[in-house]
Amino acid sequence: MQKIIEISHGITRMPEWRMAQPVDFELLDGEHIAIAGPNGGGKSMFVDIIIGRHPLLMNDPVYDFRPSKKELAADNIKYVTFRDSYGDYDSTYYLQQRWNQHEIDESTPKVGELLEKAYMTSGADTAEHRKRQQHIYELFHLEHLMDKYIILLSSGELRKFQLARTLLSTPRVLIIDNPFIGLDAETRDQLKDLLRTISKEGALQVIIVLSKTDDIPDFITHVVEVDRMCVGKKVTREEYLATRTAIPQKVLDEKKEARILNLPYRNNDYNTKEVVRMNKVSIKYGERTILDNLDWTVMNGERWALGGQNGSGKSTLLSLVCADNPQGYACDIALFGHSRGSGESIWDIKKHIGYVSPEMHRAYQKNIPSIQIVASGMNDSIGLYAKPRTEDYDTCRTWMDIFGLEGMYERPFLRLSSGEQRLVLLARAFVKDPELLILDEPLHGLDNRNRRLVKDVIEAFCQRHNKTIIMVTHYEEEIPKCIDKRKKLIRNI
Repeated sequence: MQKIIEISHGITRMPEWRMAQPVDFELLDGEHIAIAGPNGGGKSMFVDIIIGRHPLLMNDPVYDFRPSKKELAADNIKYVTFRDSYGDYDSTYYLQQRWNQHEIDESTPKVGELLEKAYMTSGADTAEHRKRQQHIYELFHLEHLMDKYIILLSSGELRKFQLARTLLSTPRVLIIDNPFIGLDAETRDQLKDLLRTISKEGALQVIIVLSKTDDIPDFITHVVEVDRMCVGKKVTREEYLATRTAIPQKVLDEKKEARILNLPYRNNDYNTKEVVRMNKVSIKYGERTILDNLDWTVMNGERWALGGQNGSGKSTLLSLVCADNPQGYACDIALFGHSRGSGESIWDIKKHIGYVSPEMHRAYQKNIPSIQIVASGMNDSIGLYAKPRTEDYDTCRTWMDIFGLEGMYERPFLRLSSGEQRLVLLARAFVKDPELLILDEPLHGLDNRNRRLVKDVIEAFCQRHNKTIIMVTHYEEEIPKCIDKRKKLIRNI
């Protein structure tokens, strides 16, 4: 079989650690590979090695890396990473910008403009390629997004856009980091069907990077596990699935669960019966209706799962609850017993809320110690603008320990893996013992064990007094048992 990519006995070093073993890897013609492993195990670094972003030690006499086909130039190996980035336009992004459309720079492009640019850049403007372009648009239901500013895409819509743009460039090898997170069930199936079809046609070889290993699609032929900075041997998909370690029914140990239950309450005077009340709420951006005459009441102690397709308005709804959306002042909304616009400040509302979301993950680009990221949750800031007290740092360490981040207190945030960053942001959401916990796709990018851990933490937190939860997820199995109410939004086309 023809070798497409080959790495032989490569060694890599970082200031703090090195790959524990030499890196050996080959992609043969016709293979489709899943790179699997735990959070922080080294998957992203391994991909960086494959694409040449992280060079191996060139003076090692046994080092060899090459794309084995002449036509496999750099432009034919495409890497899509779903770390909630708008790419070049992140330089103008801040956490509330999606809800302030009038503040968007007029030079910000729209979805249709960027997709057409990607198509034309591919250099293959034929009737056949135009047909394929249209098929991709239809598959991902992109037609209604063409006139939408890139900065206004929801997390799931952004992923659809990134995938479509990359596929339009007709790569020979496509490397996708966590391709299914943030996509609703229908779109996940559509993506799997698309990749399966293209792979069968022989026009594309796929390498997917996965933390959630029960997402490995059936067109994948082989799996490479990366754990503790070691790149394992390539095995067949069937062999990997038959031998992978089962996750226990409960990961959170009794001592950590007891710490959650016995933490002191930060707001002993909280006695609000009605947490959220929305009456005939409508939200529009230009001619686009996002929410239409929505009624919803959330009472103290209730636990809700909020569902719906990508672009159905889930994040918009949560922006109203978090007081981030200025249109909330024109709507009949009451939060924690106070009508919006009755004199309460955003911070009066936010002091009751713990929040994590893909948008929040995108907003954190400060390379400060991770414990400072957690501590920022005490005052709802992006970064650390108020110095916490000594006892606050003790609470931060407690929550980091609960989420399995012992010893990472001073580790710079951007030096963590994406999954470890998500655990830090989860600790940030819990750290002030919020009365309302809003979890927008909280298990994004987490491996199977950490997914179970986070569910255990949520279920333990639910046992505390006066705790209300709203959780968004596209995976039914992610919903903890303590969540017993459902709200589903329907996308307005």
